[in-house]
Amino acid sequence: MKKEVIEVPVMSAKVRALGLPCSTAVKANGFVFISATPPVDMVTGEMVRGDIEVQTEASLKALKHCLEAAGTSLENVVMVRIYAVNSGFYNAINRVYARYFSVNPPARSFVPVASWPMEFDIEIECVAVA
Repeated sequence: MKKEVIEVPVMSAKVRALGLPCSTAVKANGFVFISATPPVDMVTGEMVRGDIEVQTEASLKALKHCLEAAGTSLENVVMVRIYAVNSGFYNAINRVYARYFSVNPPARSFVPVASWPMEFDIEIECVAVA
């Protein structure tokens, strides 16, 4: 089976404009892979500023948007990786995350990272059943 690169409204254009060598969403072998998604407003394409809970909410909304563009949903997510610039954000991120994955949550990893070349504190990626 070949991979299918999914054009995600707003997000794919943002990735291209930044010159990043990646696809926002890819379908392959019955799965959808969503690249690490920062807190991007899916209407304006701008980074969402605010505390970690505000940024987490925006990242999860963007992740949901990407999944829906690929024809799937949060309910079909099987694996999530959260990258955050501070391990001290863990509890605050969980408070927001739990609202999106309240029943039968997917497998998940939390990865503290040093920083990004842009001003945000979180990125979230996932794998879902197509």
